[in-house]
Amino acid sequence: MMHTYPSRIIEQAVEEISKLPGIGKKSALRLALHLLKRPETQSLQLAHALVQLRTETKFCPKCHMISDGDLCGICASTKRDEKILCVVEDLRDVMAIENTGQYTGLYHVLGGIISPLAGVSPSDLHIDSLIQRIASGEFDEVILGLSPTMEGDTTAFYLTKKLAEYSIKISTIARGIPIGGDLEYTDEITLGRSIVGRVIYE
Repeated sequence: MMHTYPSRIIEQAVEEISKLPGIGKKSALRLALHLLKRPETQSLQLAHALVQLRTETKFCPKCHMISDGDLCGICASTKRDEKILCVVEDLRDVMAIENTGQYTGLYHVLGGIISPLAGVSPSDLHIDSLIQRIASGEFDEVILGLSPTMEGDTTAFYLTKKLAEYSIKISTIARGIPIGGDLEYTDEITLGRSIVGRVIYE
């Protein structure tokens, strides 16, 4: 479907905004018109924030998480448990775990998970640097905090094999029935894992 815009500038803005994930041409037009209605300072602040995001964002050389400085705040902190390392897919997973307030160790961000269908191989991920960190002997335990999907399980299996030669405890985040969930509507795999990984009732 062809779209006719009253302005080349509007058309250009819509084209760029619609390149964002989940944003179609109609949504992009709505956002562009919204920006036009807002005070100019707000649009300039947004533009400045986006430029800063792209040009000034750094990645922590230790864990590969997004950082403002040379090291991210977690790696630079003296209050973290430096003997436990949690391996995650990306920054969103770090944020989710941090929001629980239950984990005080360090992280290693892979930058994705192994997915042959998507063309993502082990060499595309930060696996070599993970092995280097483990080989240093700094950690007592590695937690594989990966999503319980086929790709996540494939990545976890691959990492387990790669780390097998090191004398380190390898664990994975527990999988089970969510609080408030009904057994009737729980899938068989999750229910089965919950039974196998049952815990003492407290």
